[in-house]
Amino acid sequence: MTTEARPTQQSATDDGFIENGTGYQRLLETDTHPVPDILREESYELYEDQNFVPVSRYISRKYHELERDRVWYKVWQMACREEEIPEPGDTLVYEICEKSILIVRGKDMSIRAFYNSCLHRGRTLREEDGPAGNEIRCPFHGFAWNFDGSLKSMTCAWDFPQVDKGKMDLPQVKVDTWGGFVFINMDPASESLDSFLGDLGKHFEAWPLEDRYIQAHVAQVIQANWKIAQEAFSEAFHVITTHPQRVVGTGDSNSQYDSWGNFNRGITANGVPSPHIKFVPTEQEMFDSMVDARIDEDPMVTLPEGVTAREMSGMLAREGLRDIIGDVKADLMSDAESLDSIYYTVFPNFHPWGAYQRIVYRFRPNGDNHETSIMDVYLLAPFKGERPKPAKTQWLDPEQSWLEATVLGSSARVFDQDAYNMPKVHKGLKSAQTKTLPLARYQEVKIRHIHHLLAKWIGEEVDD
Repeated sequence: MTTEARPTQQSATDDGFIENGTGYQRLLETDTHPVPDILREESYELYEDQNFVPVSRYISRKYHELERDRVWYKVWQMACREEEIPEPGDTLVYEICEKSILIVRGKDMSIRAFYNSCLHRGRTLREEDGPAGNEIRCPFHGFAWNFDGSLKSMTCAWDFPQVDKGKMDLPQVKVDTWGGFVFINMDPASESLDSFLGDLGKHFEAWPLEDRYIQAHVAQVIQANWKIAQEAFSEAFHVITTHPQRVVGTGDSNSQYDSWGNFNRGITANGVPSPHIKFVPTEQEMFDSMVDARIDEDPMVTLPEGVTAREMSGMLAREGLRDIIGDVKADLMSDAESLDSIYYTVFPNFHPWGAYQRIVYRFRPNGDNHETSIMDVYLLAPFKGERPKPAKTQWLDPEQSWLEATVLGSSARVFDQDAYNMPKVHKGLKSAQTKTLPLARYQEVKIRHIHHLLAKWIGEEVDD
């Protein structure tokens, strides 16, 4: 691992363009409000051991099995939100690779997690989320357990004289919570969740995620390895080509990237032009690009003379949130918090966004299949008064467009563009004649960091 100064981002690009953006920290100096200290923090490391990553990490069955056994069955991972199991007896089934985990809200309101397997003949105890009634009962022979995992009853118990009833409690999985999320870990010897997350809580002190509710949850099976899907959301390097409608109002290659322990962060400024474009857009053009306005439509808002796209966006965001978060918080909210993309990745697959951006991603293998994955998109919104009920998950078929998830608004178009690339990357890698792939030293450092951590967890790799 090498620690070095950040690359200079204001030089001429390889294409000969002169970058007209500003570094993110310099941009913060122009904010109309005080900027939170956490956005001023910088922590850049190169992870030079990941200058090149093996193609086999994406397409090899053997590598997937190493991930399965040494990462997914050992690491803390986000399973659900607390609000999805609000009442005693509520259950949720979380599946990763070959394992099915049953998460249960107990009568004492504690959250526990069990291996989703009957101790009689192994049948899956529950296949769907929702209330379990008064017990966890196996649909096969009717063996039943209490919500704390203790044995409640055995059908024809007289016929099992060899069984020690005191050893028939459901095996538990470690469980803990952070930010309103429920995390599980199948390794009884693992470090605590608090230790694993490190300083992540400090980054969200001003924007507590436990004070949000699931406004939307959309999921889809992706025809690509989970890392291919995840990495499509780990850098702004791809915006110029994949999301060309955004370049007028997005400072893509002037993004800031940082890493700490088991998590990292990218910050991409909005309301500024991409350094790639050859012209200087007007403030109105940058604002229209940010809100995904079409060329043939009238502007959603016409900017007054002398008002910048960032100033207008900040003002609109503050007014839109004022009734929910209150006047004090709204008046203190910086432009950066209101409109910039502040996207975290917690190893291995959890992606909460900072400030008042509502997005949270999760990526994981689709069962034990290394060639497909599951992509979850949550919108977590602040609320006033009683917590609204969480939205039900909308599953898109693999061939469906994300535009059919209208609950996602204009973001669906962006997800559609990203999802279009994913299976083509997986297919291309299976045809690749090189064994390694180069990663950009700065713009792909979030990806480098995750691969650096994967290498630490997995150890020696094997070629397929």
